Amino acid sequence: MSLIAEIESTHEEFTALRRDIHAHPELAFQENRTSDVVAERLAAYGIEVHRGLGKTGVVGVLRGSRTPAGGKPRAIGVRADMDALPMPEHNRFAHASKHEGRMHGCGHDGHTA
Repeated sequence: MSLIAEIESTHEEFTALRRDIHAHPELAFQENRTSDVVAERLAAYGIEVHRGLGKTGVVGVLRGSRTPAGGKPRAIGVRADMDALPMPEHNRFAHASKHEGRMHGCGHDGHTA
């Protein structure tokens, strides 16, 4: 399957994930539900998961099977904040915040998904 086809085939899944995270905002260092969701999703994809970094942090390690010509493994890091903001959400869509006074207002829900 081509990369574009793979992305298209998972669009609904990741849209639902982002909406779920958006509806359940958690403030910094309190992202217990969010970190559980992220860890479960990574594990379901067969990715090695490490938890508890910075209290609620999650690290997923995806190991390649090929060694580059120089013999030294390469690494790529991807980082996303998971925390929400302490502010009310005035949006009226179905996945608006279910927690009064907290919302994802700067895209962390999308980055995390």
